[in-house]
Amino acid sequence: MRADVRHKLKEDRFREVTAESAHWAVEHRGTVIKVGTALLVVAALAIGGWLYLNHRNELASAELNKALRTYNTPLRPAGSPEQPDFPSFTSAAERAKKAHEQFQAIADQYSFTKSGEFARYFSGLSAIGMGDNTDAEKTLKQTADGSSNDLSALAKMALAALYRDTNRDTQAIEIYKQLSDKPSSTVSKQIAQVELAGLYAAKQQPKEAQRIYEQLQKENPNTEFAALASAKLQELIKK
Repeated sequence: MRADVRHKLKEDRFREVTAESAHWAVEHRGTVIKVGTALLVVAALAIGGWLYLNHRNELASAELNKALRTYNTPLRPAGSPEQPDFPSFTSAAERAKKAHEQFQAIADQYSFTKSGEFARYFSGLSAIGMGDNTDAEKTLKQTADGSSNDLSALAKMALAALYRDTNRDTQAIEIYKQLSDKPSSTVSKQIAQVELAGLYAAKQQPKEAQRIYEQLQKENPNTEFAALASAKLQELIKK
């Protein structure tokens, strides 16, 4: 077939397809308009939702920064007068209480934002500082069960520390083993192993501690973890 004939056939086919499309659009004009309108509405809602969530996260982030400043505010010596231009607290418990109020408010008001999730985690930590272990455990468990693996790991570490301080070693050991089996970017396998071995050593279970320290040495040669394990093994031998 000659090139000019092929070209003419292509042009004819293009006209046919274009005409068919135009004819369909005319006959189904109502459907086209409805579908187009629906797509515009969906797009507008998506953009609006994104802008709304972004705005909410910005607000939550600003509030979180304020709460973190409270959480890290210096303590002033007993009997020292308060300086208006330099916020301070008389005790760690007083500071923790104030920070806890701020963190909890952010977690409640901005629960679906990243900053809200971090606020809930710090709410648990500040509850420990207040001496409210019941609230701390409840809040940290909520964070540990959240969707963020990295934040969940941090919450589990805090929970394990709380369990150790309240003589619930079995629960602490279980958490450390979980974190060791499924490490994250915030809590590595090595860190979980160090904590677990330290717990065993503190509870007079030297064989378990030795086994973990030797594993750390074997799996992490020429690292700070191997050096730490070696030092801890020497301490076990001396005991």
